Amino acid sequence: MQAQNFTHYRTCNLCEAMCGLEIEVENNQVKTIKGDKNDPFSRGHICPKAVALKDLYEDPDRLKRPIKRTESGWEEISWEQAFEEVVSNLKRIHHKYGKDAIGIYQGNPNVHNSGSLLFSGNFLRYIKTKNRFSATSVDQLPHQFVAYNMFGHQSMIPIPDIDRTAYMLLFGANPLASNGSLMTCPDFANRLKAIQKRGGKFITIDPRLSETGKIADEHIFVKPGRDVLFLLAMVHVLFQENLVNMGHLVDFSEGIEDLQVVSQNYSPEYVSNYVGVETATIRRVAREFAQAEKAVCYGRMGVSTQEFGSLCHWLINSINILTGNLDAEGGAMFTLPAFDLVGITGTMGARGSRGRWHSRVRELPEIGGELSCSVMAEEILTEGEGQIKAMITAAGNPILSTPNGGQLDKAFESLEYMVAIDIYLNETTRHANIILPPTTGLEVEHYDVAFHYLAIRNTAKYSERLFEPEEGTMEDWQIYRELGKVWTGGEMDEKAQKDPTRRLSHEGLLDLALRFGPYGSKGLNLLGKENAITLQKLRENPHGIDLGALKPLLPQRLFTKDKKIKLNPDIFLEDLKRLDTTLSESQAQNGELLLIGRRHLRSNNSWMHNSQRLVKGRNRCTLLMNPNDAQKRSFENGQIVEVQSRVGKINIELEVSDEIMQGVVSIPHGWGHNKKGIKLQVAEAHAGVSVNDLTDELFLDQLSGNVALSGVPVEVSVVKEEVVLV
Repeated sequence: MQAQNFTHYRTCNLCEAMCGLEIEVENNQVKTIKGDKNDPFSRGHICPKAVALKDLYEDPDRLKRPIKRTESGWEEISWEQAFEEVVSNLKRIHHKYGKDAIGIYQGNPNVHNSGSLLFSGNFLRYIKTKNRFSATSVDQLPHQFVAYNMFGHQSMIPIPDIDRTAYMLLFGANPLASNGSLMTCPDFANRLKAIQKRGGKFITIDPRLSETGKIADEHIFVKPGRDVLFLLAMVHVLFQENLVNMGHLVDFSEGIEDLQVVSQNYSPEYVSNYVGVETATIRRVAREFAQAEKAVCYGRMGVSTQEFGSLCHWLINSINILTGNLDAEGGAMFTLPAFDLVGITGTMGARGSRGRWHSRVRELPEIGGELSCSVMAEEILTEGEGQIKAMITAAGNPILSTPNGGQLDKAFESLEYMVAIDIYLNETTRHANIILPPTTGLEVEHYDVAFHYLAIRNTAKYSERLFEPEEGTMEDWQIYRELGKVWTGGEMDEKAQKDPTRRLSHEGLLDLALRFGPYGSKGLNLLGKENAITLQKLRENPHGIDLGALKPLLPQRLFTKDKKIKLNPDIFLEDLKRLDTTLSESQAQNGELLLIGRRHLRSNNSWMHNSQRLVKGRNRCTLLMNPNDAQKRSFENGQIVEVQSRVGKINIELEVSDEIMQGVVSIPHGWGHNKKGIKLQVAEAHAGVSVNDLTDELFLDQLSGNVALSGVPVEVSVVKEEVVLV
């Protein structure tokens, strides 16, 4: 190949932030990766993860061609053989045990990849199984479930208008580490500081003083799993002190009186001891929020992954609504992206669902077409009709990322057949019979379908591939299409022939969606025909196109039948009874502590741990503990301790810190690279331990089925025998 030196512009797809990159290439090698100062969204900002795109592309452990597990080890096979064997075995399971004998798990990286996001559904629909799972139910399902019940569409998630707000209240969120999860927001630190510079304020409420909390105007410690009471008390104060002012929302909102009635039982005086926050503080925060010119309340992982996650997000939305801060400048607003995923699915009637079917063993309801990942292991291990006998995993590592990973490890080992679409031989894929690795990162075209509709500003950007894929490799959308062809014998029925997602290429489908989107000439044509967004238009603008600040879209954008916001869904009002029952019971007994997670800027999930630049430095996989709790147990900083929950136990290094409240401990997620049979050289050298060997598959948000990773009761004790941590 002739040597080339050039500059390439693209969007980083390693986390939610959509940072623009400027990549200098010298002699066909990545020389530098910097922030693209001309990107209208990220404005030159990047985080340390962006440089790891080079590591991912050059990783010697990355798989590039199909491999098959044999008695003598893993062997490389052709794509043709791989597709034939995969489809043959899946059909065998299908015919022998029924369609639900095949389970599907899709991991978080799928939403960072437009090829997988747009094309995986075509193949998976052929299987017709009800046993579908994803990272959604270990992450953001309460957001979606609440959006479905309040606004009529599970993807109508309000986004903080951070650049114009004057008062921001963050529950269980650490956007300095996450770059704004479910709030795509690069350069979060400077955007928060800008609030302060214009005379505003932001407050964090969390059991841990996080990176975000350290730069906040105020941090308030709250007991894990009790945010719901803080939020209910805020609603109580809004009604009690006549601070409700809904503005234009009052004309198309219903259930205000019901919300007022239920909030009467949760005064700040009543909840104070439960949440660990003084009554005066709760009242002050409620007043400040209501009286601010522009305010927004936002909650993320800490409130999403707890036993009352759905109630928390219902109340967060309700507080924004009651104060007139929903669909308003500086409040919580809705996006109108060029690829209008909400509009497309809403028109098709794919707006959300609950309870169309239930899991076989525990009878948990499906939500949005998926079952809670908490039931995966039991559906594999429990014999009987409908038992999962085969699994398809796509860009996921559930053994490290879902609750009771030890049980799931045993379950996957017992499968009759498994196929993984993945670039690594990791803790989960090592159980596969065949691994199908797609091209990734710098080798693929990229458009952020998911994160543009979660962004704090409407923009559009398309990234060309930087490097041509190696001969004999395939993109993920091509893998799914070929699997579908083999499944159907190459034939498409009449319905399939009319479906553009089954006929068009990745680029063709993107272009079609853009043309029919709100800024395309075939859609609302908001920019006029000359400036209409097409794929070619985006190619001509490699830094991206700014489509403007978020604008009010309600009530037209509502998907409820009567175009009204629902403040009083019965399912939320009824769940308050479960809350009251829980309060009457003791949460922690006999020296138990409550476990929460945490995130680091140089990490996202387990798939980020095979880059030396991202894992170097001091050990980050530690147990954070308050000094008072450590002193009570005669522990010392750096000591190896044993942590035990209902489902398992681990040994881990102790880190004593006053950044975590008393009675609470914290372990980061995504670690535990110490399983036999994986091929992740860097990750194995920094193995850590898996927090999900402690999290409990029975501990859930009962409404949505989202697993509760925050507030898990654990006991910490001296290690009974000498151990050596890898």
